[in-house]
Amino acid sequence: MEPKQGTYLGASAAEMQANKIADKAAGAISQKALFRRRGTIELAGGSLALSGWDEGTLVLRPGDVTSVRREFTDLYGRFLGGLTDSGQPLILDTTTPAGEVYLLIDRKEFMESTRNKEWAAAIEDWRAGR
Repeated sequence: MEPKQGTYLGASAAEMQANKIADKAAGAISQKALFRRRGTIELAGGSLALSGWDEGTLVLRPGDVTSVRREFTDLYGRFLGGLTDSGQPLILDTTTPAGEVYLLIDRKEFMESTRNKEWAAAIEDWRAGR
């Protein structure tokens, strides 16, 4: 597996659920209102690392990630994420205290596009040891 690196906006599902109506309104202008965690994401060797998570780095091992999906949900729907497929959040279910993690990787503000599809495939390959 070739290492990957990018930048992310992120939030746990609990944080997404705690967003108020004002946060969601602001999120229609900038996703940073909803995804308050940000930093670099790096997939290399045996770990997936998210810098800037709880004043440090969230490090996940393949066994920590129980599922990977890209979809609009009740917490982050098409209205907020854009109408295109590339706006779907990358959602990782984890066994860590972070729980379910929502990510927007290498998001382009005006285009409302991400590299989530590419990252979802890379994370699935990493989990499978490919």
